[in-house]
Amino acid sequence: MSQLSRLISILTLLKSKRLLTASELSKKYDVSIRTIYRDIRKLEEAGVPVTTIEGRGYSLMDHYTVAPVQFTEKQANALITAQHIVNQSKDVSFVTDFNEALIKIKSVFKSSVQEKSELLNGKIHIFNWEYEEFSSDALSEIQLAITNFNLVEINYQKADDPNITFRKIEPYAFYSTNNKWILIAWCHLRNDYRAFRIDRIQHFKILHDTFENRGFKLQDYFQSDPYDDK
Repeated sequence: MSQLSRLISILTLLKSKRLLTASELSKKYDVSIRTIYRDIRKLEEAGVPVTTIEGRGYSLMDHYTVAPVQFTEKQANALITAQHIVNQSKDVSFVTDFNEALIKIKSVFKSSVQEKSELLNGKIHIFNWEYEEFSSDALSEIQLAITNFNLVEINYQKADDPNITFRKIEPYAFYSTNNKWILIAWCHLRNDYRAFRIDRIQHFKILHDTFENRGFKLQDYFQSDPYDDK
């Protein structure tokens, strides 16, 4: 990869991620950390407002914009395929937000790439053999609660249980299995981490109150033997 190509790629990464370390960049491009230092200096000399956060990495000043990114045909095809996978989700809010975002992304496709992506769109079908009537409309809001550390109140119904319980939770992470979204949260009722199927949340309310991060790590959670309320 030429230095110019690497500089453009680094700039794109900086726009898509809040913080990047020199070590991360050197591994990604298989160059020395000293080379990354020189690349960052080149971007600064070109007027790109790269901010160095001591001990954490590089970032861009807020509101800095660059020319629209050009997608390759393979990248466009990957997005079209991802749309079909996302549309299998049982959460209405997630599907809606993704499709609206994709419309904006497709607006910067070159006409030739857009034409071919539309052709591919009609040639993909994903079968879902596991059908359930359950659906949800909470994922997008809960994602915001996770990133802003907002407490959430939910009414929850466990599988094979007619009773609905009220919970106040601290949402930390979520994962998907068999087209079902699972929320991992600290449950104040159980005083422990619990896993909740989002499509079994009967009602939810995002509170203005925030919580202190308990240092939750998804990898550690999976390595343990977690309890769940699914």
